[in-house]
Amino acid sequence: MATKDVASMFAVALFIGAFAAVPTSVQSIGVCYGVIGNNLPSRSDVVQLYRSKGINGMRIYFADGQALSALRNSGIGLILDIGNDQLSNIAASTSNAASWVQNNVRPYYPAVNIKYIAAGNEVQGGTTQSIVPAMRNLNAALSAAGLGAIKVSTSIRFDAVANSFPPSAGVFAQSYMTDVARLLASTGAPLLANVYPYFAYRDNPRDISLNYATFQPGTSVRDQNNGLTYTSLFDAMVDAVYAALEKAGAPGVKVVISESGWPSAGGFAASADNARTYNQGLINHVGGGTPKKREALETYIFAMFNENQKTGDATERSFGLFNPDKSPAYNIQFK
Repeated sequence: MATKDVASMFAVALFIGAFAAVPTSVQSIGVCYGVIGNNLPSRSDVVQLYRSKGINGMRIYFADGQALSALRNSGIGLILDIGNDQLSNIAASTSNAASWVQNNVRPYYPAVNIKYIAAGNEVQGGTTQSIVPAMRNLNAALSAAGLGAIKVSTSIRFDAVANSFPPSAGVFAQSYMTDVARLLASTGAPLLANVYPYFAYRDNPRDISLNYATFQPGTSVRDQNNGLTYTSLFDAMVDAVYAALEKAGAPGVKVVISESGWPSAGGFAASADNARTYNQGLINHVGGGTPKKREALETYIFAMFNENQKTGDATERSFGLFNPDKSPAYNIQFK
């Protein structure tokens, strides 16, 4: 996760917050597993920690063979990123995509429950032109290998959406996203979206209340275009993505929240209390969906651990639910 630039977001409002074991039949709550640290537990210990906490989903940011091996027969659903450094190579040819699938998917699936392959994470600049070719090549490679049940998508920054308030005004900022959306519609894959109310609040605390940003009660915002009322910034952001998909001609594409979280230290409003309130609120909330889509919203919290070698803002090193010694950064319950 890179530091997000989301200074121009919504108006004022809120919701609530608490972490334990998730009944998989109710909702899917995953946690992103980053490894940019020199003091983190072994891959096998990490998988055991997920299982002991009832966490039934994981995202990894490259084809990490040790993590994939540790995930065998765990039942944990996986978002597997190709890694942004592989995007152009996989976009270049179907044979490159086939090699990647043979090396990184076929040896593990179905013992590893790979649900989605992310062709890029928060891709910026000219590299965005590689996203659709990479997705097409990966789809072809998976189909040829008899692995067509695995869905291919890409993971977007929230600023891929423009005009995000009111939510019904949401539209993709660049034309390549229309091609992404229509490809997803044709394959039945969801759009992966990284949604961070924290960055919106941090960049505009005069107009956005902390309560609205952290699922605490007290504010409602009405979308005058469609009559829907929002009591949390998270819902408003997600529904702006849905609105953008509709305008791109892909109203049936689902959204999976591939990252969301709140830092516990290192910057404005970054505290253990706020992080606990936000992340617990997120866990408690997503089973009911959003005002626009009242269905369970598959969600991955960022991140499992505080990673001490991440660069950028100090907050980047403090998004973890757990410390490197596997102790909780703060108390939370998965349910």
